[in-house]
Amino acid sequence: MTARRESLRLTSVLSNHGNTSELDVRQAEQLVYTASEEIPDLERRIQQEENFISTLLGNNPGPITRGLRLTEQPHSPEVPAGIPSELLERRPDIRQSEQFLIAANAQIGVARAAYYPQIALTGSGGFQSDALSRLFAGTAGLWSFAGSLTQPIFTAGRIRSGVRLAEAQQQEAVLAYQQSIQQSFRDVSDALIAYRKNREFREQQELLTGSAEGAARLSNIRYTGGVTSYLEVLTNETNYFTAELNLAQAQANELLALVQLYQALGGGWQQ
Repeated sequence: MTARRESLRLTSVLSNHGNTSELDVRQAEQLVYTASEEIPDLERRIQQEENFISTLLGNNPGPITRGLRLTEQPHSPEVPAGIPSELLERRPDIRQSEQFLIAANAQIGVARAAYYPQIALTGSGGFQSDALSRLFAGTAGLWSFAGSLTQPIFTAGRIRSGVRLAEAQQQEAVLAYQQSIQQSFRDVSDALIAYRKNREFREQQELLTGSAEGAARLSNIRYTGGVTSYLEVLTNETNYFTAELNLAQAQANELLALVQLYQALGGGWQQ
């Protein structure tokens, strides 16, 4: 922005002394206004994002204390090789589905336990208890017990159905657990691909930005020397400005992909 304002000032000086046309001044103004019109929208987005971060931290909306720029934040330049898949066990979704599976297995045990009345098998002297002797006093294949038995005993197919339901729920939990594991591996694969490709794109965008910067600098030299019109400067400065915006977005995308990889691994690649 500073360079564009200086270019506008020099062009105005040349125009005042009759060394260039008013058209060149207007074209120089376009470069300044093109850059300056981006500033209010960027400031709006920054302030709204800071308000959002402040409320996440439990504070009133307001500015955030600044530290290093995004591209200057320290992070591992390379994702290490040999990251063990065991790290995925830390993921909250896998832990949740694992606990559901454990609970489903426990439900099978509870359902099956309903087959067994909770009675004393032996009485005084170690002999058969009265409760055990009376348990099979009813019709063959059915349990009947009168007295202090409070838990449900076998009635038709209700308990059997409860066991089947618990087993079906366990199978469903197994499938959900398998799917969560498959999804975790896919998330890691997608994040690694995104990080590698975004990095490659950022590297190419840096080359493009450097080339555009050189073209803009040379066109200004040519214009100052009277070799070319200001239209060439306008074109190359516009291309340079666009390349700078694209480079900033490419840098952000690369870092976001690194964050997504960190998340997919359940908290980074540290053991």
